[in-house]
Amino acid sequence: MTQFAAYLGIDWADKKHDLCLVDSATGKQTKHVLAHTPQAIAEYFTRLRATYPGQLIAVGLEQSRGPLLFALLQYDFLVLFPLNPTTLAKYREAFTPSRAKDDPSDAEYAAELLMKHSDRLKAWQPDNAETRTLRYLVEHRRRLIGDRTRLSNRMTSLLKCYFPQVLSWFPELTTVLVCDFLLRWPALEQLHGVKRTTLLNFFRAHHSVRTDTLEKRLAAIKESVPLTTDRAIIDSSVLMISALAAQLKTTIAAIKQLDEAIAKLSVAHPDFPLFQSLPGAGAVYSSRLLAMLGTQRDRWTTADELACLAGIAPVMERSGQSVWIRWRYFCPKFMRQSFHEYAGESVKHSFWARAYYEQQIAKGKSRQAAVRALAYKWIRIIWRCWQTRTAYSEVKYLEALRRKGSPLLSYVAKNAA
Repeated sequence: MTQFAAYLGIDWADKKHDLCLVDSATGKQTKHVLAHTPQAIAEYFTRLRATYPGQLIAVGLEQSRGPLLFALLQYDFLVLFPLNPTTLAKYREAFTPSRAKDDPSDAEYAAELLMKHSDRLKAWQPDNAETRTLRYLVEHRRRLIGDRTRLSNRMTSLLKCYFPQVLSWFPELTTVLVCDFLLRWPALEQLHGVKRTTLLNFFRAHHSVRTDTLEKRLAAIKESVPLTTDRAIIDSSVLMISALAAQLKTTIAAIKQLDEAIAKLSVAHPDFPLFQSLPGAGAVYSSRLLAMLGTQRDRWTTADELACLAGIAPVMERSGQSVWIRWRYFCPKFMRQSFHEYAGESVKHSFWARAYYEQQIAKGKSRQAAVRALAYKWIRIIWRCWQTRTAYSEVKYLEALRRKGSPLLSYVAKNAA
């Protein structure tokens, strides 16, 4: 068991942090309020290093990522223990049933929890810089995908009110072609009188060159009549659609930049071929799953630990004669989202995954519950492949199902034929 010279509890905030330092030898508590500035943080921890030269200090704080944790990564004598906010809240309530909360006392409780139960808490070990960079990039990309969807939905809703023809001319709004079209011609009236050659040159410049598609689109533009002539609606909508189109175009460009950076990091990662072998993973899910698992193979001793952390494994609760199962509330949301979304995609590419999904649906489960159950099975497979550094093989897995006499094989054989 690691011996720590001191235990430091931190209650962090945006502008200041309350600290409680407990010396292991004397048990003396020292409280301090630290301003959230690079200078103040550097000065405090430089003094702390001088006070305990060559010794380790355990630090408990309520975040597994964020500005404070990022600032503390540079100090090699600190061993960081991210504390679940619920854990600390329940610990505090054990001694303050009134649920009274105060930042200095929370820092004290964090130090006490760490000092008495550090053997049951897991220290945070950062992965290598490449894997952490990839993790941040895939999270940023997923947020931008959400922004793209929201902008597209707002544009769809707005266009229905004054310029619905765009929705039939361009089935997919999330393209640079549509953004540039709306920035140049944000209302139907502005298309009247535009020469045929001007439109053809515009579409061809955006790599829309199929003759039949262009002819249909040009004919539809020529025959279109306005939905409304109300100037109040048209004038206000033109300004708004231009703003949304500009935002969407910027978002599309940002996603492309992130895709290039993610692809560069993923290809250079030694474990990437392993995740790329998963059916339906593609460039998006293979990089996301790679970022979620990383390179620390001793981080989870079993696949069940990973499933619990990811929030995919259900929770069983018992009280008296009652037993019920619910899904896990507290987990890294992006990790759960990654496994869940990949499981849903795998249904289109894996025979057994499709069979298992339909089996769950036949039992009366909702689509989300069926995908979550499938994600639980995928986690066990992915974890095993990751531990053994073995690429996934659909043929080998189907052979394993055959040896076990799985009822899924009948469905797989029927569809394979």
